[in-house]
Amino acid sequence: MTTDRKNKERSCGSALLSKKVEVENTINEADSQEGEPPVENYLVRALTKKSGIRGLACLTTGVVLEVAQRHNASPAATAALGYGLTGVALLGALLKVQQRVGLKIEGDGPLGKMIVESDSYGHLRGYIEHPEVAMAPPIDADKVAELIGQQGQLTVIKDLQLKDLYESVVPLQTGRLDVDLTYYLIMSEQVPSVVEISAPVDADGVLRVAGGLLLQLMPGGDLEKLRQMAERLDDLPSLDALLSNGETPQSILATLFSAHDDYDVLEVRALQFRCECSWERSRQALKVLSAQELEELLAEGEAVIECHFCRERYRFDRSEIQALLDEKAKSN
Repeated sequence: MTTDRKNKERSCGSALLSKKVEVENTINEADSQEGEPPVENYLVRALTKKSGIRGLACLTTGVVLEVAQRHNASPAATAALGYGLTGVALLGALLKVQQRVGLKIEGDGPLGKMIVESDSYGHLRGYIEHPEVAMAPPIDADKVAELIGQQGQLTVIKDLQLKDLYESVVPLQTGRLDVDLTYYLIMSEQVPSVVEISAPVDADGVLRVAGGLLLQLMPGGDLEKLRQMAERLDDLPSLDALLSNGETPQSILATLFSAHDDYDVLEVRALQFRCECSWERSRQALKVLSAQELEELLAEGEAVIECHFCRERYRFDRSEIQALLDEKAKSN
């Protein structure tokens, strides 16, 4: 058991991010996909039979590495993406069908802003303001906290398919996202919870494994049992050590649950990167520009929109920009 984990603070007791038309924040519905989950990208959801404790455990290594590659992320930024994407994957598994959740982490560290999103089907995406940020490896949770910073805020936005978006803002407590998400769940959602995330980068600058765990008390559940499970978790090696040594999300949940209660595995779901940006969505973004702005783009010869999440670039030539101007003229 490492000292930093023993000292971790723990307690058991905006379209996604705005309605503005921004390619980076477009809320999209996605269809559920069936099939066996990839080895390195899946989540397990379980529930104890008597004590009323929900457990989620996941492996996100492959998704994190794909997102990091798309953004040409440094080892330091890759570690941070590991924490962010794993955290939002856990929150996404709490959603109902066709709902979405986004996290915006804004600290005073060199990483800048990080935005990560998940829908109810396990589709993840995210980006970091400064993917080039440098830090000498190895990079553990405390170093990621330095990159994020301890001063700032965590914003949670949910599209629950209601008239208005749900939004909650809490101050960063430590810059360690599992601790900060635990704080959010307890203070904002008023649900006793324990979040644990591991996504370290080794001395070679490589992220070998990323994964996370969420324990949460259901209504009428046994809070003392949750405390005992949290203590048991503290006595175990770190999640990355467990996962690197052959443990799985299923076996980790079994270790925590079996000593206290029988439990049922409710779901094993695939996790994957997915971005719903498209040429048509980018065209819709251009349509909100004024005629003068479109004229300026026409003079430049083309318009290029790049999706912040997947780095896909959509180009519009003179004829396509002129068509937008013609449509605007007709509508006026």
